[in-house]
Amino acid sequence: MPYSFPGELTRREIMSLPLLSMLAGTKHNAYGQKPKKIAAIITEYRRNSHAEVIIGRLLEGYSYYGNNVVPRVNVVSMYTDKVPDNDISRVKAAQYGVPIYNTVRDALTLGTNNLAVDGVVLIGEHGDYHWNLKEQHLYPRWWLYMQVIDVFLRTHSTVPVFCDKHFSVDWDEAKWMYDRSRELKFPLMAGSSVPLAWRIPEIELEIGAPVKKVVMTSYGGKEAYGFHALEALQCMVERREGGETGVASVQCLEGSPVWDWTDSHPWAETLLDRAIAQCPEAKNGSPRDTVKRPILFLIDYRDGLQAAVYTLNGHLSSWAMAAQIQGQPNPVALLFNLQNERPYGHFSSLVHYIEELIITGKETYPVERTLLTTGILSALMNSSYYDGRKIDEGRKIGTDLLDISYNPPAESFFNRGPMPTASKDFGIGP
Repeated sequence: MPYSFPGELTRREIMSLPLLSMLAGTKHNAYGQKPKKIAAIITEYRRNSHAEVIIGRLLEGYSYYGNNVVPRVNVVSMYTDKVPDNDISRVKAAQYGVPIYNTVRDALTLGTNNLAVDGVVLIGEHGDYHWNLKEQHLYPRWWLYMQVIDVFLRTHSTVPVFCDKHFSVDWDEAKWMYDRSRELKFPLMAGSSVPLAWRIPEIELEIGAPVKKVVMTSYGGKEAYGFHALEALQCMVERREGGETGVASVQCLEGSPVWDWTDSHPWAETLLDRAIAQCPEAKNGSPRDTVKRPILFLIDYRDGLQAAVYTLNGHLSSWAMAAQIQGQPNPVALLFNLQNERPYGHFSSLVHYIEELIITGKETYPVERTLLTTGILSALMNSSYYDGRKIDEGRKIGTDLLDISYNPPAESFFNRGPMPTASKDFGIGP
């Protein structure tokens, strides 16, 4: 096949290939009325993994807005990169009659020479993979996505693709992934479930709101959960006056430098207190007394907006936001309300819009949001690393490559329905 990626090519050589010369004859599968066929490309499928809470819903249904939803798409193939001792992919595949293939290519072609599915859902989260010195978990999202692109080029066909969470730990890989979707003209969505979760109160910023300062609270791992915080931040601030125009610089602080910076920026302390007040589980007193190692992401946007994301493990375990809006005397504040027990109902919102992507062939919300947050996170991780070692007072890093502009959707798409009751199942079952 003339337009494949030969196995002997290096990552750098693959990323430099001029795909624009390969576009001739590429067709996009039609979006008709028959149930769409989905290939699930997965790193690891075990209980409570992202594969289970996403692909599991596409197999067995789910509760959404108080209704039991029959899956509107059919999972017809799987590829699993890892098969740990607690794997459940084999059991689920047998239960629902889904073949598991040994390669990404065969999962997309169903063992033929043609693209045989109507959509791809790539879940590159969880699994026994290496960590680098920057404490980034090296999930092979780019590598799996590249193999999807290889099939598209071999077959001169494309279908919509959803990529869970951020594109890659590496900016060059992330930009390559985005650029291929634009060049080959297939719909692409990605990102976190948090922007689609419930909000308390149900706040949706008006398009064009004059947002000036923002604080987010976060918890969990610096990169894995820091990404969720950045997506939650971005889904709010992209609605500000002038739309999104990109990020000028970032800096990451850890430990005592977090409070040194906060002391010199009174607006941040005010908004932090307001954001923490939205978190019902937050401990009494100051996080200065309860958090052993705080982390602070500082983000300076190109239009002057300043944002601060505090990771406060030991003090709270939720994502909340407080924003200073010009002309309003009091900050706007809200909690991103997740269901932190099975069936993890916030994933139902994400699955609903994955189905919409596959069925309609249209991106519900801008993939540029995730491209930007991927780049912000990558730069923040670089900020904390210098000369072969981690540093608490991270370097301030300019982000010329994050000159990313886009307009927000008119609607925020967060869940306004009832939260499902606790249950071991996702929905209606087989």
